[in-house]
Amino acid sequence: MKLMPVGTRVAAVAAAGMLLAGCGGSASRGGDGPDPEPSGSVKQGGRAADGGKTGATGKPDAKESTLPGALPSAYTFTPDPARVPKSAAQARKLTRGAALGEADWTAGMVRHTPYESGGTWPVLADSCVWSRSALPSGVLDRFTRRLDIPAREGRGRVQGAVTVTVHRSAAGADQEIKDTVQESFRCPQQELGGGRRLSGLMSLQFDQKDVRNADASLFEAGKYTGPESGGIQDYVWTKSRIGPVTTAVSVKGAKGYSNSDLLRIAAEGGAKVLYRVELELK
Repeated sequence: MKLMPVGTRVAAVAAAGMLLAGCGGSASRGGDGPDPEPSGSVKQGGRAADGGKTGATGKPDAKESTLPGALPSAYTFTPDPARVPKSAAQARKLTRGAALGEADWTAGMVRHTPYESGGTWPVLADSCVWSRSALPSGVLDRFTRRLDIPAREGRGRVQGAVTVTVHRSAAGADQEIKDTVQESFRCPQQELGGGRRLSGLMSLQFDQKDVRNADASLFEAGKYTGPESGGIQDYVWTKSRIGPVTTAVSVKGAKGYSNSDLLRIAAEGGAKVLYRVELELK
């Protein structure tokens, strides 16, 4: 497969990523293997990111939160400390409540098979092959739902996935973001298992001043091929962080869908899952 020059690909990823960064209000990798999975290595260090403004009670000021579609000038949401999960059980409640179902993302979506998975951590080996391990000590829960847009009117089946992960600290969640960016540079070609492959991957982490719907966000793009892909398809993936919670949305393309179609689908899913995380934390 021919790939465009690196400089051109970087520019293309940056342009597409900026579109996603500006989409959604409280609104962002990928299912089993990289869907919203390719989350990174098991390193759980890093520096915590500060929140924003709070009201007189110390809880988030409701005016600082926005509904999907509105774009604040800066991201100012601060989780209520009393709502931040401290146990695995609390984390599971949050991840199930925030993850999108078939009626939550975009019209016409249906459940993929398998539909849900959780409780494991994706690891990218030096061979650039993905595998799964137990959750690292710094992660309370990780949960994925997979949703597809069925084939119709000459178009193929688009595969989407949403993952929500709860870390014990904002620093751990921030490290997940950093590790993810490094993975695409380390392994621009990745094996997902079962004949599925990602190639030509490029990642971009946004400057915080450009992120209006999360504490941190990144965007990744490349190509996907697999047993039911119908050939080489576009692949887009986004990941964001609010406090100790990360969200990831992946979209694998299909015949009849342009890259801009996939960006729109990913931006919509990303905005909605981030808004639901805010509702869980406010």
